[in-house]
Amino acid sequence: MDMDLIAPILIIAGGLIYCIGGILFLIAAFRQSIWWGLACLFLPIVQIFFLIVHWPEAKRPFFMQLTALVVVVIVILLNPHAIHH
Repeated sequence: MDMDLIAPILIIAGGLIYCIGGILFLIAAFRQSIWWGLACLFLPIVQIFFLIVHWPEAKRPFFMQLTALVVVVIVILLNPHAIHH
């Protein structure tokens, strides 16, 4: 398959996985308390504290987002003109 076809698909898939990871992260925060959930939703810096304090609950969504970000960055670096189509 042509990389010009695969790159946009991987970028879109990575973006979707990143969004799903973000939603799962917010779900984990709201499961702890409504205050954690609201703080993570409206104050993104709080997400770092939540990640540290509640690592067991937050690690799966965090690694989903990290993996998706790495995939998107690698695809863009290997095929920079893919984002211009």
